[in-house]
Amino acid sequence: MASYNRVILMGNMTRDPQLRYLPSNTAVCEFGLAVNRKWRDRDGNQKDEVCFVDISAFGRQAETINQYMTKGRPILVEGRLKLDSWTSQDGQKRSKHSVVVDTFQFVGGRDDRGPGDGPQEHRAPQSRPSYSDSAPPPAGPPQDGPPPAGDDIPF
Repeated sequence: MASYNRVILMGNMTRDPQLRYLPSNTAVCEFGLAVNRKWRDRDGNQKDEVCFVDISAFGRQAETINQYMTKGRPILVEGRLKLDSWTSQDGQKRSKHSVVVDTFQFVGGRDDRGPGDGPQEHRAPQSRPSYSDSAPPPAGPPQDGPPPAGDDIPF
């Protein structure tokens, strides 16, 4: 059965980003995001709903988000859902969903704290290994021209 795990969210940060480093020296930035939904009910009354989501970013993206973002600033993130499970101190099994960032964009106007003009998109490094890749990566692009001298050509 095929599956697809992709999330796109835009909202405001609910707290300042928290940057830490793993033992492998990889940066991890965690923050909360509030995503609002507004609609009118059958009687025409304005209704609001807020969804709070925990977000994690890794590597250079984590450092960039930590450097430029603060509580209340808008951000657009694209990533994947992750289920975290643990056992609490009282022995109960607990779990929650969070989002792991693949790309993000700063949203909103320029201000003194902002990184510059307009939205800026940041992507994860393309050299990052995929968990589904079990075969070695293909050799580089085909080379034009004659083969190097001394190679045995089997035909």
